[in-house]
Amino acid sequence: MFSVETRRQPDPLVGVVLDGRYRVDTLIATGGMSGVYRGLDLRLDRPVALKIMDSRYAGDHQFLTRFQREARAVARLKDPGLVAVYDQGIDGKHPFLVMELIEGGTLRELLIERGPMPPHAVAAVLGPVLGGLAVAHHEGLVHRDVKPENVLISDSGEVKIADFGLVRAIAEAKITSTSVILGTAAYLSPEQVSTGDASPASDVYAVGILTYELLTGETPFTGDTALTVAYQRMDHDVTAPSSVIGGVPKQFDELVLRATARDPAHRYADAGDMAAELDAIVDELGLPAFRVPAPRNSAQHLSAQVHRGGIDQADVTETVRPAAPRKHTRQFTRGPQDWQDDDLIIETDDGARQFAGIDLDEFYWARQRGKRVLFFWIVAVLVLTGGLAAGAWTIGSNLSNLL
Repeated sequence: MFSVETRRQPDPLVGVVLDGRYRVDTLIATGGMSGVYRGLDLRLDRPVALKIMDSRYAGDHQFLTRFQREARAVARLKDPGLVAVYDQGIDGKHPFLVMELIEGGTLRELLIERGPMPPHAVAAVLGPVLGGLAVAHHEGLVHRDVKPENVLISDSGEVKIADFGLVRAIAEAKITSTSVILGTAAYLSPEQVSTGDASPASDVYAVGILTYELLTGETPFTGDTALTVAYQRMDHDVTAPSSVIGGVPKQFDELVLRATARDPAHRYADAGDMAAELDAIVDELGLPAFRVPAPRNSAQHLSAQVHRGGIDQADVTETVRPAAPRKHTRQFTRGPQDWQDDDLIIETDDGARQFAGIDLDEFYWARQRGKRVLFFWIVAVLVLTGGLAAGAWTIGSNLSNLL
């Protein structure tokens, strides 16, 4: 997971203008291979996100070639569920990507803050993720590293997936050991572990693991090391989410079990196939529309405070991490009509009332919108039926006159 690290010394990249165009402003997060910064496109006066790769990649021609190729391919993709890639380049010792700046946080940060999600919230997350992946799969691209850290949620409720192509570029770099399993171990498909190969079905597997985690608050395989976690899926099937937390609809169990089948041929063929199944489940269960909330305590929000001058980045004295995730022992309810059962509502330390990690006031309005839509449809059907009946009666009553 990206994190904002302790920084007593000024970041040497802050203030630098990359390629004579992109000014580096404040650090958002850093990981083992790169750092993500808030920046400004000086030519267009547009805020951007800058992913700046570690300097050790600058001398690897194979990496740079793949990095440029993948960036160009991803930049052609257009979908609301994808973080847009604007540009790529290398400045001195630093290859970089220029991307759409998402004001909000990651799905990982939201899961840590709020715990497992009820089905309607899970569907609201998966819809855009699968939509973005489907567009990429149609163009022959595979993400290879679908995980909560790579799903971004904006303050306005947009859900987008980021970091297409980076895993493949890094995998082919000369400095990467062939024994290293790339991609987060918890989400890798069996074929990625065994051979390193990846296809759209590999992304489907990762989305299946993600769905399991959204519903239960945990991933299905655990172990002392990343290798242990990765190799467990070679011999074991993912269990149904309902075996971990009660009340998960059987349709979501079936969605997860098919997506995570060990044999790729038994999974959904690609993200578009899985998205169609999700849509059918939403319709069958009558799940209400829902705006996914951005995490409150995110690295991106902290960087925004730094950018506005509210915090000095050099004075950040500890890694910024949200509170430990809560364990939920109550089961989900069986249907929409029971979702406001007071026995299933918890009260947090700050007095907020929540259901499965979602603020109750947010859920209430989502449910009310769903009720209003259903009401209008019922009225429309009744009016149409009444009109047809009246028309038929009128024609029947005057049939003799017409003859």
